[in-house]
Amino acid sequence: MSNFFFQLTPDIILKAVEESGYEPTGHCMALNSYENRVYDLRLEDGSHVIGKFYRPGRWSREQILEEHEFLFDLKDDEIPVCAPVQFSDGETLHETKGIYYAIWPRTGGRVPDELSDAQLQSLGRLLARIHNNGAAKPARHRIALTGETYGLRPLEFLLERNLLPSHCRDRYAAAVREIVEIYDALAGNVPVHRIHGDCHLGNLLHGREGYFFLDFDDFLTGPAVQDLWMLAPACDEEGLRQRTLMLDAYRVFRDFDDSWLRLVEPLRSLRYIRYASWIAARWDDPAFPAAFPHFGSVQYWEEQTADLEDQLELIHGSGSVFSTRLPGEETREPEKELTNKDFFWDWEE
Repeated sequence: MSNFFFQLTPDIILKAVEESGYEPTGHCMALNSYENRVYDLRLEDGSHVIGKFYRPGRWSREQILEEHEFLFDLKDDEIPVCAPVQFSDGETLHETKGIYYAIWPRTGGRVPDELSDAQLQSLGRLLARIHNNGAAKPARHRIALTGETYGLRPLEFLLERNLLPSHCRDRYAAAVREIVEIYDALAGNVPVHRIHGDCHLGNLLHGREGYFFLDFDDFLTGPAVQDLWMLAPACDEEGLRQRTLMLDAYRVFRDFDDSWLRLVEPLRSLRYIRYASWIAARWDDPAFPAAFPHFGSVQYWEEQTADLEDQLELIHGSGSVFSTRLPGEETREPEKELTNKDFFWDWEE
């Protein structure tokens, strides 16, 4: 099934779309996507739709449909998101040769490079509305963001496949386990609910009707701060100021406890870990070695290990265990100035 997915051809794609009730012209343009296969398709009436073919084995049918359900819940609340199109049978998910696919409207807009203060405030309010909706009911099939799912399982995968060089293996594993211990200790009393999960600026577009979020493919159950820090990821003083602005606006629609900000650096660390295992798990996909030529080298793992150890220093840097990143606190200056672009890893594009 994976080999079939790697070798999807326009003929297969167009036939699947046609069998679902559409009339494609034959125009089939692949869009930038690593996790799934995504195509711009022109129809006979001159309109365009987006065909998204899901990587087999990643999400079950129930998990994909739960993503669609969340998007329709948000649309019903008049929250601007891009939701799939219903087929003529009322479904939003079809299957061809074991691969699930959905059709989406083609949306236009501009990916923001930077956000003004007014835009940060607007996004804070928008994100609070998304989280209010997300907290209205549970996700029954999606994973939860925990130290195990984002830290220990990825570590186990990397160790089982013996991917780390011997001189990094123990250091890397020790750093992961300490980060997981810290995250689980801090997250114990933090409420969780449905969140976007991959809420960086690359999944945000600004169109004629304002900002809207794309790509809920990684949506899960997790703490609200996961979405907030990814929209304002920088850890210097300007980054903290931006995050505070966004939070002030967020609180217009939803409560947020400042103590939850202690999760920011542990969450950033868990993202490092899960990202590395994500690439490793897809290395048999021909697109990945070409896109990540540096991955798996000794230098790569040395840098990853050093990054996790630096994160631990940052987490402990204020002199009191786990007390980093609260507004108004003195924090250790980062070794380099970080910007939003340092953390724009798009697992989809």
